[in-house]
Amino acid sequence: MTEGRHAVLSELGETPMDGLDRHLAVVPMERPEPGPGEARVRVRRAHVNWVDLLMLSGQYQHVPEVPYTPGMEWAGEVEAVGPGVDAVEVGQAVIADGFATGPRSLGAHRRWGGFATWALAPADALIAKPSRLSFDQACALLGAYETAYHCLHHRGRLAAGETILIHGASGTTGLASVHLAKRAGATVIATGRGGPKLDAVRAEGADHVIAVAANGGGVRRFRDEVKELTGGRGVDVVFDPVGGDISLESLRCVRFGARFLIVGWAATPFVARGKGQRGAPNANVLPTNLIMMKSLDVLGCPAVISAHKDPSLRVERLRRILEWAEAGEITPRVAERFALADVHDAMRAKWKSRHVGAIVIDPA
Repeated sequence: MTEGRHAVLSELGETPMDGLDRHLAVVPMERPEPGPGEARVRVRRAHVNWVDLLMLSGQYQHVPEVPYTPGMEWAGEVEAVGPGVDAVEVGQAVIADGFATGPRSLGAHRRWGGFATWALAPADALIAKPSRLSFDQACALLGAYETAYHCLHHRGRLAAGETILIHGASGTTGLASVHLAKRAGATVIATGRGGPKLDAVRAEGADHVIAVAANGGGVRRFRDEVKELTGGRGVDVVFDPVGGDISLESLRCVRFGARFLIVGWAATPFVARGKGQRGAPNANVLPTNLIMMKSLDVLGCPAVISAHKDPSLRVERLRRILEWAEAGEITPRVAERFALADVHDAMRAKWKSRHVGAIVIDPA
């Protein structure tokens, strides 16, 4: 077969759903030939990230030039290499380093995302796939666990014996944080909307789970439950990828001198303007009186930006994550697989948080 398919975003949307519905299409793709230093990879699986959705409207801090193929995380097999390549070989199973290739990278390969039959990548942006992971699992490894590691260890200084409150625990990054927090010897209180999703999070290792959805929508008060679980003391660390009302309630769940990790703003995705316009007219706000009186360390945790500014941050965390994956100490949970033709359904499922763990795409 000389022709494949790829999803292409032709124009940024006003919102992620506008970009998805009006500007993303699956179209034919010619087999690309690798140039010097490049490899052509047959994509076997690609992970659907929250960031992939925000990028459809340019409401993420990094805005790729359109047209481009979404899918910043993917795994596959090297099919051909260009001149001067010795870092990988034909037939090798690899995962893409999303810092160095694809839509969230800064180089010349930003249009080559994983929602495609093939991707071209710099050979040195390809990492050997941990042998015990399937392609489904491998494509969902780095983004979630690198973010979790950066937040919990580089920024949060999480220590054995501490208690951490993890919001959005059924998502890929939240679940990775549950895994790494337990591995660090912490007690995990995980939150979510409720129901079977929280049961799954408990099965993945959380010590306690709390449903935070209020009747009629929004976030209910959960401070008393957290205080009861911590003997009235409060948690040592909050991991917050959600934002909005849940952040405010969380400030009442902490001990004096706790660390509050700002990981994302999933509950308030429209803090920034659409269509890639800069500025955040709807920015989230935290009460400074609570922050001061509880002597909190409020820590922004941009894993990608931090590593671009200080590449040394990645060395240890990347090595450890790959070693732990190879040894079976961490395993991404895969919730559902979609065909490339159903990429719109896959991205809507991610937008609506329908599943616990990763949603992946099979481009075959």
